[in-house]
Amino acid sequence: MTLRFDKLGVVIAAIVAYAALFAPFATFRANRIVPGQARSILEALPPALGMVLVAVVIVAAIVALLKTPLILRLAVSVVALVALSVLIGTAGGFLTPAGNTFARVAPASGFWLLIFAFTLLLADVLTRLNLSPWARVGVLVLAAVAIAVLLVSGSWDSLSILKEYASRADSFWAEASKHVSLALGSLAGAVIVGIPLGVLCHRVEKLRAGVLNVLNIIQTIPSIALFGLLIAPLGWVAVHVPGAAAIGIRGIGTAPAFVALFLYSLLPVVANTVVGLAGVPRAANDAARGMGMTDRQRLFDVEFPLAFPVILTGIRIVLVQNIGLATIAALIGGGGFGVFVFQGVGQTAMDLVLLGALPTVALAFVAAIILDAVIEMTATKRRIVETA
Repeated sequence: MTLRFDKLGVVIAAIVAYAALFAPFATFRANRIVPGQARSILEALPPALGMVLVAVVIVAAIVALLKTPLILRLAVSVVALVALSVLIGTAGGFLTPAGNTFARVAPASGFWLLIFAFTLLLADVLTRLNLSPWARVGVLVLAAVAIAVLLVSGSWDSLSILKEYASRADSFWAEASKHVSLALGSLAGAVIVGIPLGVLCHRVEKLRAGVLNVLNIIQTIPSIALFGLLIAPLGWVAVHVPGAAAIGIRGIGTAPAFVALFLYSLLPVVANTVVGLAGVPRAANDAARGMGMTDRQRLFDVEFPLAFPVILTGIRIVLVQNIGLATIAALIGGGGFGVFVFQGVGQTAMDLVLLGALPTVALAFVAAIILDAVIEMTATKRRIVETA
């Protein structure tokens, strides 16, 4: 029998081989800022568990390498990810000396590469299975529940990132609230302003090029530079406009961060509104006119429903973009997860950096999956309407 190799599986198997055999699985540090000591899988875990994990990743790599049934690939990717997630917590307890509150154990490059490889395998399987939007959201919910169980159970409490969280629990949730408020608030502002502006640009062609060019110029300004440019005008407003400072408008803090994110959000919303409305079939508009609909009725009852998937794609782009950009707001006192990122950089504490970076990545990932599912469902409805 001839063995057949999966092209993506070859890449996954190579990553797994390097991560399991040559890269460190965990890092032990005597305290939070000193250089770490690398530990392989067999050094970071009790001997029996170390051998079990090595066997699991080897079997999973072989399954990924060969052309195997999708169900088998799904099973081994899930088993490998669960084993890695559980045993990295075990490594934290195993490597930390009893009663030592200063030592830090963190996942090392080998662990992250293994997580990446088997997540890639899982994503490939789910793509090939062509799951429905609701099924993809269901998979996301299951993954969130599994992570929540690990966090609540205390399995990861011995890891350095959870120790950083334990000493900053109150401030973590306060900054999380600021981060989400900045991302969603600027998105809401962009939708309120951008969609009507997009409609205007669609209806008035002479206005379209000028507006889109201005928004394109704003988009090319680096985020830190834009934050800095807003400090002076907003500071002037805070001083000279009565009541402005009382509602939070000032040169540093949330206000310039919000304005900058709002400005960055306008281009995708306006451009996608224009593209979505331009893509409405002419026959649909002609039919609406034939039924005696006014311009306003055609806009809200025909054009918007058909253009909604494209407009929603722009909103998705903005939300994922703003979740990432909101991290930079910490540089001007805007708060958010960037507070931990920049504190960690200043203290050379990588675990503190991860405390801010990982939730940001997770939020962006969740937002992308949920909005992708909504976009696909609305696009399906549009196709049904067009073929009716």
